Amino acid sequence: MSAVLEFEIKPLLAGGGLLPMVVTAPEPGMDLQSAFEGLAPRVNEHLHRSGGVLFRGFDVGGPEAFRGFASAFGHPLLNYEFGSTPRSNVTKGVYTSTEYPAHQSIPLHNEQAYTLEWPMKIWFYSMIAAQTGGETPIADSREIYRRIPARVRERLVEKGLMYVRNYGNGLDVGWEQVFNTQDPAAVEAYCRAHAIECEWKDDGELRTRQRCQVVARHPYTQEMVWFNQAHLFHVSNLPPEVRESLLEVVDDEWELPRNVYYADGTPLEDALLDEVREVLNACTISFPWLENDVLMLDNMLAAHSRAPFTGPRKVVVAMAEGHGAGRSA
Repeated sequence: MSAVLEFEIKPLLAGGGLLPMVVTAPEPGMDLQSAFEGLAPRVNEHLHRSGGVLFRGFDVGGPEAFRGFASAFGHPLLNYEFGSTPRSNVTKGVYTSTEYPAHQSIPLHNEQAYTLEWPMKIWFYSMIAAQTGGETPIADSREIYRRIPARVRERLVEKGLMYVRNYGNGLDVGWEQVFNTQDPAAVEAYCRAHAIECEWKDDGELRTRQRCQVVARHPYTQEMVWFNQAHLFHVSNLPPEVRESLLEVVDDEWELPRNVYYADGTPLEDALLDEVREVLNACTISFPWLENDVLMLDNMLAAHSRAPFTGPRKVVVAMAEGHGAGRSA
């Protein structure tokens, strides 16, 4: 069995900090899973230090082998529950990346930071690299926390956040897909168990509300991180023409497919979220995918996004180590 000390591990980007560290196969095509068998603790040390580790030049072996590699870190892979974007199951615990049109970008975010429970680890496996674009830009959530203006951070932390979602009606993912069930009673039970308020509207569709964190403390490193999706869920994230079109077909903003408010239901200011977006953009780093790359992120320490692309692209995702929060600072 190989020892991790035999692998060169270093920052991928010169002058770009420690995120991500890269481990390059000493011999091209070395089997990824067998190369790191039993070495999860050592990889985790680098992960907690940098926020992300890129494995490059290895033979991953397809989705099932990727599933085995991710599972070897000691936690069962998670189902994509209470998701906010369309995905398809590839194999047990492995999903496609978000199935948005290729011309769209996806803003920087920590996976499922819009709820009170999230995966601590997330893996991305580049099976087919796009002809152009298609990167998965990332950023250090600790650095974002430090750079957010203190008055912005303090206001958001003091007032809290409430995410509101209206499912279906042809405007967003249906509740059946989000909750992986056709049974309204199962939806209600899930919501009770996860501190989500839910109501069935007159048209038979579902609305949920959940009050969530703005920042959080990492359970292992004890560092504070910026951890929410207010900038992404808020209606101001939409292009102006899309925002105007949506508001024309709903009675009020509470009927939008998704939006976020202060925890007391009062509106979030567009200008405040624009300041947050400026920091996110300033902290973002990017690198092109190579086929067979595997990027492992600590989901609290590193946020991720997606750039537009041309040509075929296939990146699959696995998540593990669920963490219940809302109790975090």
